[in-house]
Amino acid sequence: MDRTANAVWQGDLKGGKGTLDTQSGTLKGTPYSFKARFEDESGKSGTNPEELIAAAHAGCFAMQFSHFLAENGTPADELDAKAVVTLVPGTGITGSALTVVGKVPGIDAEKFRELAEKAKAECPVSKALGAIKVSLDARLG
Repeated sequence: MDRTANAVWQGDLKGGKGTLDTQSGTLKGTPYSFKARFEDESGKSGTNPEELIAAAHAGCFAMQFSHFLAENGTPADELDAKAVVTLVPGTGITGSALTVVGKVPGIDAEKFRELAEKAKAECPVSKALGAIKVSLDARLG
């Protein structure tokens, strides 16, 4: 199974700009730029590769975790997963910090954390991010 995305960039690094399109159409002409990536902490001037990695990581982890919870006989009512991907200019992407708060009837906190750690380790995006530190904070809410 292949998934595709296309990036078009015009200009130099700092003054240029680009757009992103995805196979699904979720991103269509979505702007990205040096400013969006390195200067705009609000995240409002466009997307950037790190934001897209964070979305992929949070989504993949939540799906994997939901599978393990269901296998355990304790399907989740809701999993609120977040990933914060850290980029250090001049160094690169250094980490992805996962946080998940779950509404899962019939499970205790210890088993919840155990299955969350398993999902972190087995999620395909976590595996792809093997060159960086991936941390996890998992709790019932």
